[in-house]
Amino acid sequence: MIENCFSGFAPGDLPPGVPLYSGKVRDVLDLGDRLLITVTDRISAFDRVLSTIPFKGEVLSRISAGWFALTGDIIPNHVVEALSPRTTVVRKAEVLPVEVVVRGHLTGSAWRDYQAGRPVSGIRLPGGMRKNQAFDRPLLTPSTKAGAGEHDEPVSEEEIVRRGLVPAELWEKVRFAALALFRRGREISRSRGLILVDTKYEFGLLPDGGLILVDEIHTPDSSRYWHADSWDGKSQSGEEPRGLDKEYFRGWLLERGYSGDGAPPQIPDEVRLEVSRRYIEAFEAVSGEKFAPSAGDGEAEKKIILSYIAEHRG
Repeated sequence: MIENCFSGFAPGDLPPGVPLYSGKVRDVLDLGDRLLITVTDRISAFDRVLSTIPFKGEVLSRISAGWFALTGDIIPNHVVEALSPRTTVVRKAEVLPVEVVVRGHLTGSAWRDYQAGRPVSGIRLPGGMRKNQAFDRPLLTPSTKAGAGEHDEPVSEEEIVRRGLVPAELWEKVRFAALALFRRGREISRSRGLILVDTKYEFGLLPDGGLILVDEIHTPDSSRYWHADSWDGKSQSGEEPRGLDKEYFRGWLLERGYSGDGAPPQIPDEVRLEVSRRYIEAFEAVSGEKFAPSAGDGEAEKKIILSYIAEHRG
């Protein structure tokens, strides 16, 4: 199992003329009017890619695929077809330069801003709120999309329009879709024993001007989840709700004195397997399904993708 990972493409792996864009986790191949997005098994921490985790790409890709299917009536998305458990064929879109974060509770960076007396993406919250308190209505708290090596910056909705990042009429469509997606996510997650606490969405424009949902949706990498039973009994007590544990790997690194500077420690296989187990647990909690892996190894993934490229480039 530990070898069953896909770390991504190297430029020499691809036919001439096929651009490759590699992020921390995703590899994106540009085929003209379509893209191939592969969620690799790479794992990053402190802005560094450090290892691979068995089944991680499949877990994240399948969670998004499930949520795209459950929300297609709210807004169209970029999915054309699933090429493999890791790789999806998608429509190319012009991605809007704003990440749309929706929050149901006062936690994370919103709580840190509130404690410091700062507005949350331009929103002044009332005094006397508690950490993790639920908002009466979900908050839309956008941020600008930073370039490589930079950090996203919170931005108000008014500033988005004023700066010309998104036109006012289009922003209203984005706002409506994001809040509707979050409501759907909360309803379905609650039926699975989870609370969708906050999440981010990304949107894009097709060549005909149509607005679509892109990137990922409601994965444990893009969203905060709490187990509902841990929140219901602790909302007034000040105890932390029990979330899907994404911090194990970062914690392991910090215990060894690594926070992004210098040479990282060697990641032993038992740590990689433990991270994998936690991703599988997250898949089962978020999707409500038992995880049965179906992705092949790295060479099998490459063959599937290269075959698709050969067929669709004539």
